[in-house]
Amino acid sequence: MYLQELKNSHKLIKPFIHNTPVFTSNLLNQISDAQVFFKCENFQRMGAFKIRGATNAILKLSEKQKSKGVVTHSSGNFAQAVSLAAYNLGVKAYIVMPSNAPKVKKEAVKEYGGIVIECPSTLKDRETTATQIEQEKGAVFLHPSNNLDVILGQGTAAIELLEDHSDLEYIFTPVGGGGLIAGTALAANLYGNNCKIIGGEPYEVNDAYRSLLSGKIETNKTTQTIADGLKTQLGDINFPIIQKYVTKIICVEEQEIITAMRLIWERMKIIIEPSSAVAFAALLKEKEQFKDKKIGIIISGGNVDLKNLPF
Repeated sequence: MYLQELKNSHKLIKPFIHNTPVFTSNLLNQISDAQVFFKCENFQRMGAFKIRGATNAILKLSEKQKSKGVVTHSSGNFAQAVSLAAYNLGVKAYIVMPSNAPKVKKEAVKEYGGIVIECPSTLKDRETTATQIEQEKGAVFLHPSNNLDVILGQGTAAIELLEDHSDLEYIFTPVGGGGLIAGTALAANLYGNNCKIIGGEPYEVNDAYRSLLSGKIETNKTTQTIADGLKTQLGDINFPIIQKYVTKIICVEEQEIITAMRLIWERMKIIIEPSSAVAFAALLKEKEQFKDKKIGIIISGGNVDLKNLPF
C-alpha cells in the first residue's frame, strides 16, 4: 500500500539528510545476549531523525503552499527540524513554543531560521496559537507525528538500516507521538524479511502500550519522565498503522532508561538523549526473549542538555 510513497519519500529527501552510520558494540552484544545494530540518528542533521519527516512534508507541499510558509508547535526536536528543513527549502517557518521552553532550544530554532512565537505552556494554548497563525498567514500546519508525509519521512531511517542489514529479525524504536514507530513499521513491513517492530516506552507515559491493549487512543495523566521527547501521545493517522504492524511495546522504568543511556555513552562513546535510550532499555528488560537474535535499534537523537545529565 505504501511502498511507492516510501520509495518516493526516500528519494526526495536524500539530498537534504545524512545517511547516518550503523554502529555495533561487542560489549553491548554480550550484555544484551543479542547481535545489535544501532542506527545513529544522533548524527543526523539537527541531531535527530525528525529532519527526515519535516523535510518530506515540506517537499510534498505545492509551490503556492510553500510561498505561505509552514507552522508547527513544539518545544523540542521537531521545532528545530521544521526550522532547518524550511530554511534548506527557502520556506518560512513559524514555530510556536511554550514560554517556559529552555532558552537554548529557542535560540537553536532561531539559528535554523525559524520565527519563534511564544505562548503559555498548555497544549491548548499551543494549538490555539498555531491555528491563529494558520489563519493569519495562510501557513500550512505540520503535526510532529500525526501527518502521513512526516510518518513516511521518519520511516526512511529504517529503510537505510534494512539496506545495510536485510536480515534483521527485530527493530526497536522509542515511542512518543508515534511517528517514528509507525514509519519504521511500514518500512519493515515493505523492506524487511519478516522483521518485527518493538516499541520502548517509559512507564510514566505509557499511553501507546495502553492504547494497544484497549484498542483506542489513551492519554497520560502524568509526564514525569526523563525521556522528555516521549511525552506526546498517538494520533488517529499513526495509531492504525501501529495497531496493524507493531508486535509489542515494552515499558521501562526511569532507572532502566538512565542505565541504558549511560551504557551507550560509556561503551560506544556517543552522545544520545534519554528518549533514545528507551529502545535499548526495552531490549535489556526482556533480553531472554531476544537471545541470539539480530536486532536493529533506532537511536532517535542526541540533543541533550549537558548541564542536566542524569548521571
